[in-house]
Amino acid sequence: MEERTARLTVLIDPRKKAIFERLCAEQDATPSQVVRRLIRAYIEDRTGKPWTPEPVRDGDPAPDAATAPND
Repeated sequence: MEERTARLTVLIDPRKKAIFERLCAEQDATPSQVVRRLIRAYIEDRTGKPWTPEPVRDGDPAPDAATAPND
């Protein structure tokens, strides 16, 4: 599993938040899971490379090798 210690705060319209949370619940997913998937897909789309939890450059935090990526 990837390390999940960084926090991202986003201000959105309350109606969008309510609809988003309802749609997530309908898919039995947490909003955090869906946002992580969206971010990973965005990274893959913009870089043209599949996401890897391994460091991409010097200074990036190294993942725990004993764990597998998750959502």
